[in-house]
Amino acid sequence: MLPSLFISHGSPMLALQPGASGPALAGLANALPRPKAVVLVSAHWESRDLLVMSNPQPATWHDFGGFPQALYAVQYPAPGAPALAQRVADLLGAKLDTQRPFDHGSWVPLSLMYPQAEIPIIQVSLPSQAGPALQLKVGAALAALRGEGMLLIGSGSITHNLGELDWHAGPDTIEPWALAFRDWVVEKLQADDRQALLEYRQQAPFAVRSHPSDEHLLPLFFALGAGERFSIVHQGFTLGALGMDIYRFD
Repeated sequence: MLPSLFISHGSPMLALQPGASGPALAGLANALPRPKAVVLVSAHWESRDLLVMSNPQPATWHDFGGFPQALYAVQYPAPGAPALAQRVADLLGAKLDTQRPFDHGSWVPLSLMYPQAEIPIIQVSLPSQAGPALQLKVGAALAALRGEGMLLIGSGSITHNLGELDWHAGPDTIEPWALAFRDWVVEKLQADDRQALLEYRQQAPFAVRSHPSDEHLLPLFFALGAGERFSIVHQGFTLGALGMDIYRFD
C-alpha cells in the first residue's frame, strides 16, 4: 500500500534549484511502488466549494510573478484522469472542474519526483475557510485509494510567512520561531495528538507568525487524514524561515 505524503513545496524556484529537497523527493519516489495515479491537494487551489479536477490534459500554470524566464519555460505535461476524478468527486460529494490547470503546488514537487510526467494526476481543491477538520475528513474519505495504487499528496509548507523570509540567508540559518513551530507540529504528529493539531492556531508556539493564513498547512491535514503511522522523510529550512519538511503517513 502506498503512503500519503505531506510535501513542503517551497518557492517555485525549487523546480530549477532543488537544493536538498530535490534528492529527497527523487529518493522517496524511487523507494515507493510506481503509483497508478496521484491525487493531490495544493495550497494554491483555494475554493469555496469542494472541487475535483477532471481536465484530461491539464496545462502547466505558472501562477506566480517576478521569477527568471527559465522558470516560465518549464512544462509538466502529465495527463489528467477524468474517470478517477469522477470517482473521487462521488466519494467526496464534490463538483468537477473540467478546466483546472496544474498549479505550482502540484507540478513543482511532482517534476522532481516523476520527471517523465507520465503518471496521471488530479487535484482536489482546498476550501480553506473550512479549516483543518474538513481536510482530515477529505483525507479519510480517500484513504482506501492508497490500497489501489494511488498516491495521495498534500502539498503546502510546514511554515509559510513570506513577509519574514531572508532572501540572502544560507541553508544553516533558521529563525528560532519557525523552528519552534515546526518542532511542535512534529511532536504532536509523533504523539498522534490530532485534537492539538486541529487547534494549532491556539496551541502551537508562533502559530500565526508561522502561518499568517493557514492554507499552506491545511494540506498536512489531508495527508494525516489519509494515513496513520507518521515518519519524517526530510527536514530543513530555506530563506531562514521557509520550512521544507516532507512527511509520510503509512
